[in-house]
Amino acid sequence: MSQGTLFIVSAPSGAGKTSLVRELIESLDGIQVSVSHTTRAKRPGEVDGVNYHFVDMPRFETMIAKGDFFEHARVFDNCYGTSKSAVDSRLAAGQDVILEIDWQGARQVREKMPRAVSIFILPPSRDELERRLASRGTDDHHVVAARMREAVSEMSHYAEYDYLVINDDFTTALEELRALVIAHRLRTPRLGDRHAELLGALLSD
Repeated sequence: MSQGTLFIVSAPSGAGKTSLVRELIESLDGIQVSVSHTTRAKRPGEVDGVNYHFVDMPRFETMIAKGDFFEHARVFDNCYGTSKSAVDSRLAAGQDVILEIDWQGARQVREKMPRAVSIFILPPSRDELERRLASRGTDDHHVVAARMREAVSEMSHYAEYDYLVINDDFTTALEELRALVIAHRLRTPRLGDRHAELLGALLSD
C-alpha cells in the first residue's frame, strides 16, 4: 500500500483556514485532519477527541518527555501538540493527513519529515483580516489589535511554505486546495505503487 501524504496547513487567525480545511475533507475521500492535544480549556460546543484532545499541563509535559509529539508549541498561554503515533499510522494506511499548525510547528515537522507538503493561507488584505477578526464580536478592540499583531508575525513566515493560497473568494481558495491534494496524489511514486499491477501489464512483453 502506498504511503499517504502529510499536508501542513498554516494561516493567521481570521484567514479562514479552519473553514477551508473542513470543506476540503468533506469533499475528498481518504484525507483526515489530525486532532491535536491542547492544554487550553474546552470552549462551548467543543468535543474532546473531535476538536482537540484536552489534557492538563502535567499530562502534556509527560507526553513531551516520552517523545509522543510530532511537534508541539506554546501559543499565547496554552500548549498544542500533534501525536506522532496517530499521524504515522494513518500515513502508513495510505491516508492523507492534514496538520493545522503554526509556523513553529511546521518547522519541527519539516525537520522530521522533509517530504511533507506545506501550504500557507493568506487573507486578501490586512483591512479584510482585521474586519474578519472584529466581526466575530467576541473580542474587544485591544484583543483584536493583539491578534492582528500576532497575525502579521505569523504571515512573515509565508516564504517557508511550498504553496500559497489567498482566501479572497472562498470557493476559489477551496478549489486551489483541492487541486494541490489531487496533484500530489497523482505523483508518479505514489500512483506507481498503487497501480503496480496495471503498469506491469502495460509494459509486459
